Amino acid sequence: MKIFVFGSNLAGRHGAGAALHAKKFFGAVYGVGVGRTGDAYALPTKDHWMCPLSLPRISSHVQAFLHYAREHPELDFQVTRVGCGLAGYTDEQIGPMFTGAPSNCALPTGWGGKE
Repeated sequence: MKIFVFGSNLAGRHGAGAALHAKKFFGAVYGVGVGRTGDAYALPTKDHWMCPLSLPRISSHVQAFLHYAREHPELDFQVTRVGCGLAGYTDEQIGPMFTGAPSNCALPTGWGGKE
């Protein structure tokens, strides 16, 4: 099963970008801003007030996601460029957080490496 991984906010307001796409096409539930929701995974890059989270906070959410992906090898995760749109970070800032991602994670070009 394919799981769409998108940048979210802690309030779970999926109103724009990949978050809106996740809500419309992958069953992401409004109000769920962290973790598995429908056939999607909400990876927070903004807080409840729509301000970008710090890079260390995003990194901790990325680590939790990678742990989830390792625990669910039966799922295929399509990771979007989380944090690189509305949150305002660059690929160079976010991509390295995914280094060592398990092989069931399809990452954007140039991001991280596989186990």
